[in-house]
Amino acid sequence: MGKRPSSRPPGRGATVNAASTRFALPDRLPDGDWRDMQAQIDGPPPPLRTTVTLERARTIISRNPSPDIPFDRSINPYRGCEHGCIYCFARPSHAFHDLSPGLDFESRLFAKPDAAGLLRAELGRPGYRVAPMALGTNTDPYQPIEGDWRITRQLLEVLAETSHPLAITTKSDRVVRDIDILAPMAARNLATVCISITSLDAKVARTLEPRAPTPERRLAAVSALATAGIPTYVSIAPVIPAITDHEMEHLIARAAQAGARHAFFIPVRLPHEVAPLFRAWLETHYPDRAGKVMAIIRSLRGGRDNDPDFFTRMRGQGPWAELLRLRFHRACRLHGLNRDRPALDTNLFRPPRGPQGELF
Repeated sequence: MGKRPSSRPPGRGATVNAASTRFALPDRLPDGDWRDMQAQIDGPPPPLRTTVTLERARTIISRNPSPDIPFDRSINPYRGCEHGCIYCFARPSHAFHDLSPGLDFESRLFAKPDAAGLLRAELGRPGYRVAPMALGTNTDPYQPIEGDWRITRQLLEVLAETSHPLAITTKSDRVVRDIDILAPMAARNLATVCISITSLDAKVARTLEPRAPTPERRLAAVSALATAGIPTYVSIAPVIPAITDHEMEHLIARAAQAGARHAFFIPVRLPHEVAPLFRAWLETHYPDRAGKVMAIIRSLRGGRDNDPDFFTRMRGQGPWAELLRLRFHRACRLHGLNRDRPALDTNLFRPPRGPQGELF
């Protein structure tokens, strides 16, 4: 069975823009027959444009007490993500703004231009206790708008100035533009970078992550970072049964060849509005196996579309999850990954200079 024709805007991941029902928000009403008539007269609608709204945040460091995540603080310079990854677990966060986790999430973005100043103030507060800062835990800090806004780079400059350890996760090779900051930090055991690669198949990646760099560009970024002496991870996240799971061994081999020292994987997660968005995506791009994919996902998730429980949400459960783990660990041993994982240095931190720092 072939793929069904799609009415989604070109270059976008979600096929629909349904409203959230978790916050009693009304569903968006259809606009009536005039849409069809207008399309016949004027042709298809114009391309969906990306908009950026300024967000004046009060704080920039988010705290996370989850016991199955290896960090307790993070920074997200942007809300929403233009990469458009259909599986992104951050999509439901757009519902807090009365926006859709579908197309709105990847086209109606928010930027925090005051982020670096807020970070400087928070690091200068009395009693601040240092621990590795995570960037890219919710939305990508190197999504396309970073090329213009450079908020992530400004944050790195503050972290470098204060010798604060950090760990970056991204799908973008744009991170290599900041090697001039990251390499000196890595030489002092203050920085790591994780590049997320879901598939090596450019066609699969284009539908899964329509505005993210190609897999080959991400592997080139791994090589550039490793050559610069920056400890580099590869994240195979998510692994999607019957679509990308067969690539695991080849992807680990390519990651090791590019210079990655560590890797990890996470089976696909479908929290809240992500589940119906993902189902719609499957029906558009993989109607021949949509039922099979969801059946395996439910077997991984205890009979549900999503398992929100700590620990199992990251690992999955059942025979499929165990098979993925065995394949992953065998491939990592074969290619020399995950042999050691030294902790970042938290002893070099110094509060920032300037009016805020001088007060204490």
